[in-house]
Amino acid sequence: MNLRSRVIALTASAVVLVVAAVLYTVFHGARPAPANDGAAGRHLQLLTNGRLSYTLPAGPRKVTPVECDRAYAAAGTVACLRPVGALSSGALVVMDARLRERRRIPLTGFPNRLRVSASGRMVAWTLFIDGHSYATTGFSTQAGILDTRSGHLVKTLEDFTITKDGVPYRNKDVNFWGVTFTADDNRFYATLSTGGHRYLVQGDLAARTIRTLAGNVECPSLSPDGTRLAYKAAVGGDPKRGWRLSTLDLATLRTTRLAESRSVDDQPVWLDERTIAYALQLSDGTNQTWTVPASGPGGPRLLLSNANSVSPPPDDASP
Repeated sequence: MNLRSRVIALTASAVVLVVAAVLYTVFHGARPAPANDGAAGRHLQLLTNGRLSYTLPAGPRKVTPVECDRAYAAAGTVACLRPVGALSSGALVVMDARLRERRRIPLTGFPNRLRVSASGRMVAWTLFIDGHSYATTGFSTQAGILDTRSGHLVKTLEDFTITKDGVPYRNKDVNFWGVTFTADDNRFYATLSTGGHRYLVQGDLAARTIRTLAGNVECPSLSPDGTRLAYKAAVGGDPKRGWRLSTLDLATLRTTRLAESRSVDDQPVWLDERTIAYALQLSDGTNQTWTVPASGPGGPRLLLSNANSVSPPPDDASP
């Protein structure tokens, strides 16, 4: 092969490689993202027909005999709100990663929300005391906190000192729900309902104080880096019209509406900094867990069928 032939051959090879690279980029970029990109490869805890379960999103599911109405797990602490039966009352059960019981607190009411702080130390729960839905009138909730390290128990946040719009506030219709903790295991965010309105509040556990921050923010969930809240907001401020998911930047109070257009009546969960999970219930009562990008654009994706109360489990949680 002479020099001219070699140049032609090298040029042809380069063209082929460039074309191949372009085609790979085009088709790879056009390929749909993995259905569970935010949770891919992660071992999740969830409830399957009311039983604690563990699974990879695309893998087999292990269902345990432990029954819960709500569950959550973080850093080796598994919290479970036991269902209320015909012959049994409800309870908060705190377990270790092997599901060995560490603490049990009898509770009266219907389980509604449950959250464990990122350190695994703090557990917060919400119960419906009267009624089953925010859409009804006259409902009542009770939100409590347990410090699993010290054993300190807050039976209800309603005993805390409340500051609303900068002034002291007290009203008999005050209700709290949907607690989420900051990294210091002292401050927390939650929902306050009073006078027909719902507010985002920030609480100080040690000081036993709560102050309002913003309106129409329910069931907040703090992002892993502590800078944003995912939450549900009543459409037009009216829960009877349903709820939409959004995020709130805590530094700027800028709201970002998420791509899920269906009504979500759940406390969202951050699977990572980019992905938010939440439960939806079908008309036949079946629960599904979906995800949506935290950035806003994109679309909702089915994460797990027949699943609710999803939480990223402790790394060593494999009972």
